[in-house]
Amino acid sequence: MSLGNDVVTDGFAIFPDVLAASDVGELLAALAKSPPQRSRAGARHVLSHPAVATIATDSRLLSVARTVLGPHAFPYRATLFDKSATANWLVAWHQDTALPLRERREASGWGPWSIKDGVHYAHAPAAALEQVLALRLHLDESTAENGPLRILAGTHTLGVLTDEEVHRAASAANAVECVVGAGGVLAMRPLVIHASSKSRSAISRRVLHIEYAAHGEIAAPLELAIDSAR
Repeated sequence: MSLGNDVVTDGFAIFPDVLAASDVGELLAALAKSPPQRSRAGARHVLSHPAVATIATDSRLLSVARTVLGPHAFPYRATLFDKSATANWLVAWHQDTALPLRERREASGWGPWSIKDGVHYAHAPAAALEQVLALRLHLDESTAENGPLRILAGTHTLGVLTDEEVHRAASAANAVECVVGAGGVLAMRPLVIHASSKSRSAISRRVLHIEYAAHGEIAAPLELAIDSAR
């Protein structure tokens, strides 16, 4: 899959029309019939939802993840974001550096630690984050008006940055606005610097953000925590 090379060089790639409109409709119907517990921005830990688990392990998504991460890549966490006129937010430039872990075990380069929803999290070193890929499955069309993700291409190669270093990088680079049609997937590395603006549209921007890892043991002796019902 040639677009996988863009993930290597740019830190992200857009795969249009990964799912058909009927697949997206079935997923939305299943989420409406059995809605996950929501916060204002959406719902976390949704990989435990049967419909989400089915999509996350669908061969079309797995092929994208495994092209980048290798043949054993698997989903370990999923979040449903639902940006709309009534649930609207912006996200400043940042990297995604915290990973969920089965237990707290001190390891060089990991930390600070925290606990969220009963799960241990630690900020991870670059070597661990290079084993992770997020696939953002778009359930609605993402346009320039409804708060799409913006990415600074190539910044995943800079390693884990301080807030000041992220700000300097954002000031010096031109952002790519990632508009994606419904059923399309945006693949992205956690260390690529990204942000999003508030929506200026009445059209919802629902995105299923699924995270994949090359191996369960992200760095011995640390193992990833897998989404489960909470």
